[in-house]
Amino acid sequence: MSDTPPLPLHIGKPEWLKTKIPSGDIYFQIKRDLRQRKLFTVCEEAKCPNIAQCWSEGTATFMVLGDTCTRACRFCHIKTGNPGGWLDADEPRQTAESAKAMGLKYAVITMVDRDDLVDGGAAHVAKVIHEVRAQSPQITIEILAGDFQQKVASLQAIVQAKPEVYAHNLETVERLTPRVRDARASYRQSLEVLRLTRAMADYRIYTKSALMLGLGETLDEVVQTLGDLREHGVEFVTIGQYLRPTKQHLSIKRWVPPEEFDELAIKAKAMGFLSVASGPLVRSSYKAASFFAQAITPR
Repeated sequence: MSDTPPLPLHIGKPEWLKTKIPSGDIYFQIKRDLRQRKLFTVCEEAKCPNIAQCWSEGTATFMVLGDTCTRACRFCHIKTGNPGGWLDADEPRQTAESAKAMGLKYAVITMVDRDDLVDGGAAHVAKVIHEVRAQSPQITIEILAGDFQQKVASLQAIVQAKPEVYAHNLETVERLTPRVRDARASYRQSLEVLRLTRAMADYRIYTKSALMLGLGETLDEVVQTLGDLREHGVEFVTIGQYLRPTKQHLSIKRWVPPEEFDELAIKAKAMGFLSVASGPLVRSSYKAASFFAQAITPR
């Protein structure tokens, strides 16, 4: 990874990043049902390349706490601003109805950072988890959360709602973190949040994180980051290619070929990760249900 020169961006995306238009009976049926109910998923709004795959396996992702983030990470396309404490009281019910309408086996609930709220929105997220589980008792829930400024009370509120998986993304290696993420999000703080979450749970919870490649990191740095995650008890990891949302966002330093993702998957599994998804098109919630099932299956 460190020895390969970056490819000129004018050549466009390599073949391994080109995807087919989503299709399939299950995909179109779910899409019709959601539109009839005027419901939407992050999967659609983010134009995820894996949407048909995940929906066919009973997995989808929902974003809560609104559409405006109080942070400004340089890789992210989500709107930045100050919501001024606004919350949609109906969001827990709507999210739960969407999950039920889709017949989901596995729901990923992600969120914008809400530093304008004292608890970072933790109580609201906990309500979403409770409502989703009330309407779909057999569902598995993964929360993809922010760092809540490492506030113990906020982390406890989420853990007490008992999601099966607590995910919080490092996004990149330590050296690049100040350039890639908002100044309020530090590498060490994120690791500590993952450690604390696991430590305070009184049940079997799995912690998870994700990395983007192609931002200028080296192979050694990625391996070190994986080691840091394992030292902090993280058992699930996803690794994918960074894709630039607009010209105002961080540039892509390199298209990382599939064989390097395969190499990292081997290294991660050797470190003891229970679940590893590594590939150019992998995203945080990529085939989350399948990888969760594999991880909890006795070996």
